[in-house]
Amino acid sequence: MKYKSQIVAYWFFATCMLLLSLQVIYGFIMGFAHMGFDNLHSIIPFNAARATHTNLLVVWLLTGFMGAAYYIIPEESDRELYDVRLAYIQLISLIVVGVTAIIGFHLNWWEGRKFLEIPRPLDYLVVVNVLVFIYNIGMTIWKGNKFSTTQLVLYVGLLSAALLYLPGMISFENQTLDSYYRWWVVHLWVEGVWELIMGSILAFLLIKLTGVDREVIEKWLYIIVGITFLSGILGTGHHYYYIGTPKYWLAVGGFFSALEPIAFLGMALYAITMYRRSGRNHPNKVALYWTMGCAVMSFVGAGFLGFAHTLPQVNMYTHGTLITAMHGHMAFWGAYAMLVLAIISYATPIMTGRKLWNNMASMLAFWLSNIGMVGMTGAFAVAGITQVYLERKMGMDFLTVQKEIEVHFFGLILAGCLFTTGIVLYIYNFIKHGVPAPGNSLTEADEVESVPSLI
Repeated sequence: MKYKSQIVAYWFFATCMLLLSLQVIYGFIMGFAHMGFDNLHSIIPFNAARATHTNLLVVWLLTGFMGAAYYIIPEESDRELYDVRLAYIQLISLIVVGVTAIIGFHLNWWEGRKFLEIPRPLDYLVVVNVLVFIYNIGMTIWKGNKFSTTQLVLYVGLLSAALLYLPGMISFENQTLDSYYRWWVVHLWVEGVWELIMGSILAFLLIKLTGVDREVIEKWLYIIVGITFLSGILGTGHHYYYIGTPKYWLAVGGFFSALEPIAFLGMALYAITMYRRSGRNHPNKVALYWTMGCAVMSFVGAGFLGFAHTLPQVNMYTHGTLITAMHGHMAFWGAYAMLVLAIISYATPIMTGRKLWNNMASMLAFWLSNIGMVGMTGAFAVAGITQVYLERKMGMDFLTVQKEIEVHFFGLILAGCLFTTGIVLYIYNFIKHGVPAPGNSLTEADEVESVPSLI
């Protein structure tokens, strides 16, 4: 590890592991409820479980991005983090806001807007928290001894994500207007500025893991940024098809949504090309697996499956069904969850000095979680196609259809168990690394030349 202040990232990553665990638990609550076993309904109603599950996803990913920034920015800026104490205060306040929001969901204290359910007073605290974070990494860059494309793209992505949170705080009495601006947050995050964050973290990992020249990797990064903005901004239109907006959004949304897979395909080709040009035999193979897996699975989930149901002629039947859940699970997993797990897999051994990167637990964690996610995506696909046919084509009642598709959630639960086994192994390996201690970190020479532990 190059700078002592990078240890801050460890505590953000540890928080990620806790929040991911909670998200998985609430996923099972929802899965069993879909099967007809909603025995917890009086304690945790389905709507509270769903809001908790989706918001935990957003929060643990953002926490992971913040941890990644606290690890990457000092190294890319060639200096210690501007204010370590401020980073810890920011983490604690983020945890307090998150815990308060989850408790609020269970007490019906929320806004009721998908992905933006947290109560309005907490919105202001989130804004303050993110401003502190942006200030801290911004000052690190400003006072840094060097600048790089990777650090600047990461900073622009994080800053843009903060700015695009603001439209979601505007209140409208008109449902169409409210939904219109809500997507400025949700879509322009996950299919816009988060892709800048994804591209920059991928670039950092590929530089470290493959040894390919930085100039070559960062030229690809410029191309991906361009494609992302070309397709992602107007691609927001696929959320505007049937909410009361003008008809031209059918054409605009359909055309630019069809271009969105190109950005994710570009990232996949980018990662594969850099790997094939690799000039370094890095011992941390599992971090490379997560990095390459992120690039490939994001294309499958966000690119291909997104394209499959955002065409207006298809989306007329699939919107608001489990087809959306099919796309959403694989997209978030491939594009962002695997990315966070990749940077954690790379940085944790360096921060703790323990080379637990290619042991059985870490390898099984990768394969079981990915196979499990593919299984869950398949279960959602079968249930969703059945739902579309029965509900949208045959005109059956919504609740009647939900009863008919309960059987498909048995397969979802089985796949979820496989996925969860992988996540448990990942968290076990993370815990086994121990807590960073002064003098125990690895240098870059140790990182590249050492022989990986097989214990």
